[in-house]
Amino acid sequence: MDPKLIQPLMIVAMFAVMYFFFIRPQSQKAKKEKAFVEGLEKGAKVVTTNGIHGTIDKVEDTTLLVEIDRNVKIRIEKSGISTDLTLALNKTAEEKK
Repeated sequence: MDPKLIQPLMIVAMFAVMYFFFIRPQSQKAKKEKAFVEGLEKGAKVVTTNGIHGTIDKVEDTTLLVEIDRNVKIRIEKSGISTDLTLALNKTAEEKK
């Protein structure tokens, strides 16, 4: 094969590998995270990124009001939620059946 042709093909192959191993998985993860945040609703038991457990009391545009104890509520950004315990508990209950 002609050496002048190999170098451009290697560059194209390198960009293809970077796309499939780095760019595409990150964009898919971002889509899943966005869908997760948009799906949060009142009454869901959640865990924040700092490890605080609570129940969503009110959903607003970019923030949530989370009740962490009786009459103790904190306002946090939607992006601060790491886990929806309601979903996790439902999955565990289904697996036990």
